[in-house]
Amino acid sequence: MSIHTEEIDRILAEEADHECPGFGPHKICVRIVAIADLPSRFGRFQVAAFWNNRDSKDHIAILHGNPMGKENVPTRVHSECLTGDALGSLRCDCRDQLEVSLTRIAQQDCGIVLYLRQEGRGIGLLNKMRAYGLQDRGLDTVEANLALGFRDDEREYSIAAHMLHSLKVKSIQLLTNNPKKVSELQQHGVKVVGRLPHVIPANDFNRFYLETKRDRSGHLLDSLGKPHLPEQGEPVEVGDVSA
Repeated sequence: MSIHTEEIDRILAEEADHECPGFGPHKICVRIVAIADLPSRFGRFQVAAFWNNRDSKDHIAILHGNPMGKENVPTRVHSECLTGDALGSLRCDCRDQLEVSLTRIAQQDCGIVLYLRQEGRGIGLLNKMRAYGLQDRGLDTVEANLALGFRDDEREYSIAAHMLHSLKVKSIQLLTNNPKKVSELQQHGVKVVGRLPHVIPANDFNRFYLETKRDRSGHLLDSLGKPHLPEQGEPVEVGDVSA
């Protein structure tokens, strides 16, 4: 069951003048400015649009069912990737991750995909293209970011934490292969009760990218990016992830 019109009106009225000290080191403060239906080829969803009071960037939460006030909500935190999400690039697995997330969550009673405007692991589209150029000359994704003067990952997950807080979600099961994402959300006050593996098979163009995720960034993948079939549909306790 989706969020009804009366509840939408109440949420938007409450959020209209929202202001808070903010989440994380950058004091991120977001508020919901719109909620609308989004029928898609993956299922029926609603979209909650968020505006960042600090830098005026917008983000969205793609909602299936009504996750507000719920526990153990299946949740994917997905950072924008124009080349993958929109153009179908094979250099990464971003589009596959997004589409599989939407498909899996549409099969649940409720769930959330947070779509964050953090292109190129937070370095922006133009710098991402510069990083691609360095990767074409042999650098891996981490080396390319470092060569441009960035950390290997500049993404900020306090945005996601505030969005979940605004949606009054009590706890989540996180679709991710990245233990750091689990720990960072926990640091911002999100109760992560489990990890749902989210492994996408490799192709000839992104195999090195996935191996770099595993070897340099600690993602829980095998060397070929093939699904770990025995665990794919089973929640993994967070304690096992951080061990």
